[in-house]
Amino acid sequence: MEIKKTPLFKLHTAYGAKFVEFAGYQMPIQYKNGVIQEHNITRTKSGIFDVSHMGQLFIKGKEELINDLEKILPTDLNKLSINQCKYSFLMKYNGGIYDDLIITKIEDGFMIILNAACKENDLKILSSVLENKYILNLREDLSLVAIQGPESKDILEKIIKGISNLKFMNGNKFNYKSTSLYITRSGYTGEDGFEISLPNNIAEEFVKKLIENGSALIGLGARDTLRLEAGLCLYGHDINEDTSPVEANLKWAISKQRLNSKFSGSNEIKKQLENGVDKLRVGIKPENRIIARESTKIFDKNNNEIGKVTSGTFGPSVKGPIAMGYVNNSHAKINNKVFLEVRGKKVPANICDLPFYKKNHVKGEANV
Repeated sequence: MEIKKTPLFKLHTAYGAKFVEFAGYQMPIQYKNGVIQEHNITRTKSGIFDVSHMGQLFIKGKEELINDLEKILPTDLNKLSINQCKYSFLMKYNGGIYDDLIITKIEDGFMIILNAACKENDLKILSSVLENKYILNLREDLSLVAIQGPESKDILEKIIKGISNLKFMNGNKFNYKSTSLYITRSGYTGEDGFEISLPNNIAEEFVKKLIENGSALIGLGARDTLRLEAGLCLYGHDINEDTSPVEANLKWAISKQRLNSKFSGSNEIKKQLENGVDKLRVGIKPENRIIARESTKIFDKNNNEIGKVTSGTFGPSVKGPIAMGYVNNSHAKINNKVFLEVRGKKVPANICDLPFYKKNHVKGEANV
């Protein structure tokens, strides 16, 4: 298969990006200054992320569409106001997760942001569930750009007036010159920020404008350290078709009202909420400087294997190694000591609260 490129590929190249293949796309992993500096720029100033590889799916329909979407999403879509966003899941019949997503109610239906590696399969799943009753449009003519960090609001406001009034997890249409953009106050770094959906043909010009006003391009490397510090899951690593929202400690994203109705996997979810689960996603902090990468085995003090790491890195903002993973429920208590098998040695670590880094979202909607 041919590796795809986003409309910002030339700009990434001009700024000295080092590329990797990610979800079938040639994506920047870092720029000249490196991952740690890019991470710190986002935490203290403002960073720009090219997330155009992700799927932007638009579905047209009204009340009947809500009922049909709720067959596979555990979210109370009737409660959503126009332009309000929610974190949700495409649910599998076994209670697992086909994909995690952001769904936004717009005037003529819904906009759904899907993970890049899942978007084609998600479209097939949704088309089947919705029985071809609606128009589903996975837009290839739109780019998606995220600007994140404490200075992002002021930088974006210089270019597009009025975005400062957006509440967290809400969006709206805005004009850039003669072009209509859709902007939500959201992101996946633990910082205040915005995601901008805009036509491919103006994406490069728009990003250059953000750079001119003080923001900086950030690669996938720093995106990963930022989201992990914020305790946010990466699909295909921390969650997948064999993990449920309850096991992933994401049950807050399941609407309580929906537990009394049917959706894909709802019977299994109800059982898990009533009876508990065998494993839970937890935060893990090694006691020394060794980094526990994905698939690192986790042991208890009696040398019994009790789980595995799903994400691990060095956290620049917390100045130490951090990890997330699943452990047996009986070992998931905060401050419980565990041992990580790294290069044949057992490294002591402690189960800890998530997130590792306190989020700086604006007040309003509950954190994503």
